[in-house]
Amino acid sequence: MPYNRRRFLLISGSLCGVGIATLAHQVFSRNPTPSQAPPTLPSPQAVAPARMYAPLRGDVRIVVISDLNSQYGSTSYESEVDKAITLIPDWQPDLVLCGGDMIAGQKRSLFLDQIQAMWAAFDQHIAAPLRKARIPFGFTIGNHDGSGAIAQGKFVFASDRELAAAYWNQPEHDPGLPFSDRAGFPFYYTFTQKDVFYLVWDASTHQILTEQLAWVEKSLATPAAQQAKLRIAIGHLPLYPVAMGRDNAGNYLENAEKLQSLLEHYHVHTYVSGHHHAYYPGKRGQLELLHTGALGSGPRQLLNSNLPPTKTLTIVDIHKLRGSQGLSDLNSASTTYTTYDLKTMVVVDIQTLPKAIGKVWRRDLAPSLLGSSFSVENKVTAKAL
Repeated sequence: MPYNRRRFLLISGSLCGVGIATLAHQVFSRNPTPSQAPPTLPSPQAVAPARMYAPLRGDVRIVVISDLNSQYGSTSYESEVDKAITLIPDWQPDLVLCGGDMIAGQKRSLFLDQIQAMWAAFDQHIAAPLRKARIPFGFTIGNHDGSGAIAQGKFVFASDRELAAAYWNQPEHDPGLPFSDRAGFPFYYTFTQKDVFYLVWDASTHQILTEQLAWVEKSLATPAAQQAKLRIAIGHLPLYPVAMGRDNAGNYLENAEKLQSLLEHYHVHTYVSGHHHAYYPGKRGQLELLHTGALGSGPRQLLNSNLPPTKTLTIVDIHKLRGSQGLSDLNSASTTYTTYDLKTMVVVDIQTLPKAIGKVWRRDLAPSLLGSSFSVENKVTAKAL
């Protein structure tokens, strides 16, 4: 009898432990668990900085950050930016992606030496530590880095753009990317890493030029893009508004539905953006939309939400679905987001975020589950960026 009772307690304790571990993973990730790898393949490892929740590392891991700058002309960065850069190597990413606004330009009263000083500060605080850690850095130019706004056929902030190009084209500032096409670098370019094709377009203003859209279509049709297992696009402005104070015309891309259709036509999986300073993992049609929160000053509140603004960093893990014979296929890959509040270091629970914002629904939901609230769109006022 004592033996049977002892055996029962051991089995019950083991099952309870497994249940708690499984529940904890589901609570933090709120995403489907990827298919278990066959015994012949290495098991995924939970990787993160010490004393932080550690998500299972995917076959590809990307750290996504955005909007790092402070006030106009500033050569300093807020503590969350420096903290994030220090922590990033411990997540063991294949790549860091930045949604733009790395410096604080876009002000006509700034002198050239002030803009150069901001790029030097960016290099000291962000780019140089990542180079030292040998982590490639993909980025898109934000409106404060080198705005693409045009008036009377000329760039309004031509000096900003010239200095941005000068910084990024210096050999010592090589971001370590395996370029497919860098003719328009740093404003628009493509690269392929670990079977994932990345397209960066110049969304530093609400209008993407016609000639650049022709380049986008041509790039996405190339063998490098179509033979890749997954395609990701990156631009500063989002397709649709998600944050308070940024839901006015000029703060998101014009002709968003046409741009969405273009990306969907070439089977782009995710569009990563910044500018709205608010984290929202969304989806529209077949296109996933990662709205990246700000690390620098001015985080914003989401529309349709009472949650306070937060400074966030997102880990994107791409999990290949493995067949019975150990084959991997990124075409049916699942992406898992683990997003940290950089003030508290707590993982953001996706279920606390709005189910839908305007035309965008939360990525873990289907439109049919949202009811009539999904058809409610945010009012847009005509105010220039």
